[in-house]
Amino acid sequence: MQAMTVISTPADAPKAPPATRKNRSSGAQRRAVALFIAPFALLFLAFYAVPIIYAIVQSLLTVEREGTFGPPRQVFGGLVQYEQVFQNTAFWESVGRVLLFGVVQVPIMLGLALLFALLLDSPLLKGKKFFRLAFFAPYAVPGVIAAIMWGFLYSPSLSPFGAVTSNVDFLGGNLVLWAIANIVTWVYVGYNMLIIYSSLLAIPTEIYEAARLDGASNLQIAWRIKIPLVIPAIILTAVFSIIGTLQLLAEPQTLRSFSSAINSTFTPNLAVYTTASVPNYNLAAAFSVVLALATFILSFVFLKSTQRKVTQ
Repeated sequence: MQAMTVISTPADAPKAPPATRKNRSSGAQRRAVALFIAPFALLFLAFYAVPIIYAIVQSLLTVEREGTFGPPRQVFGGLVQYEQVFQNTAFWESVGRVLLFGVVQVPIMLGLALLFALLLDSPLLKGKKFFRLAFFAPYAVPGVIAAIMWGFLYSPSLSPFGAVTSNVDFLGGNLVLWAIANIVTWVYVGYNMLIIYSSLLAIPTEIYEAARLDGASNLQIAWRIKIPLVIPAIILTAVFSIIGTLQLLAEPQTLRSFSSAINSTFTPNLAVYTTASVPNYNLAAAFSVVLALATFILSFVFLKSTQRKVTQ
């Protein structure tokens, strides 16, 4: 019988300490996280952070000339451009116009989006796939195309509903803002509906079953269970709508070819676009910075106030 040779490891053989292995593992995890975040970080810097910094820098510059016909050169002007912004009454009138637009249009749009989402989530509705597509389809139409389409519908000489448009001037000074509101509502109701509907689908069905066992009707379930549970989604869509309202540009700019009531400063973004086309990039950058700050403050105040009411 051959003797078995046993190779034993000396007790004092060097081993990697647990802390070292843990550090290596955490280092590998950090490198993996950095690798996955890098594409987003590069795109964020290139298309978000850098343009913001560039706009702020441009807003602090002003153009000077040596003599009447001297070559222009940019010099540091401090807050000169911002003084012009706060003295520009047309710009602030446009801000007030879109705020009025948002106060009326946003609640109507979100109310319709909530109604459509509740209908899609109702067990009584038949053909849900068709209605889901029908409600969302207008969002697939670009804003410019939608404005052109509605512009033809509003024009008395072009509309197939001439009996209505010849008596009601949708493109006149009194109604053109609400004509734009109709276009925006038509386009974005389906988008907001999809967000709210996704939140409804995340509610456990056991809650509905318990409510039906207690004798609750479909209307009571919608009012007392579904709507309170989707309030965070409604708040989210409201914040998106506030931001979109202050950035209104495509629809009024397109409807300018149909209506003389829309001027070059009808909305804040249209005023920025017109100023940059002069060209006066420094003043346009100051307009943009002020508008961005106003949008941030308004959205932040709305978000905080609604969150406080929800938690109470």
